[in-house]
Amino acid sequence: MVRVTPVLLVLSLALVAHGLAERKCVLSGDWINDLGSTMTIGTVNGKGLFTGSYLTAVTASNNEIKVSPLRGSLQRSNENGQPSFGFTVNWSFSDSVTVFVGQCFVDGTGQEVLRTMWLLRSHVDDINDDWKATRVGTNIFTRKTSQRE
Repeated sequence: MVRVTPVLLVLSLALVAHGLAERKCVLSGDWINDLGSTMTIGTVNGKGLFTGSYLTAVTASNNEIKVSPLRGSLQRSNENGQPSFGFTVNWSFSDSVTVFVGQCFVDGTGQEVLRTMWLLRSHVDDINDDWKATRVGTNIFTRKTSQRE
């Protein structure tokens, strides 16, 4: 039986911990949130811009849910690999638009997580109904698959 010395064990743990600390959060790819909504974010270009698609699992509309386009921007100057971002979803099936802002994190287990806050603006016919036209909420997204792009 091979005996592992304490020095080798400590060295191995240090290398594993360093590897987790070095992991960068990559925004591109397939994501799912805590409500079951899914999105695909394409490649982020050199200016930090990206496009993608969003399929919500929830709606206040009576219309059939459809895949909707998203457009966004990533903060490129973040050097620790956990960038902030924002994107807009122009809903294909309703008179609403949602803006998301958030940050891409690598959690303590090494998993990528998107923490977001959103504002959803719905159309109203009268300025007196403006008070009920904007909703606010939060979502947590995780990778839909373990595959990274």
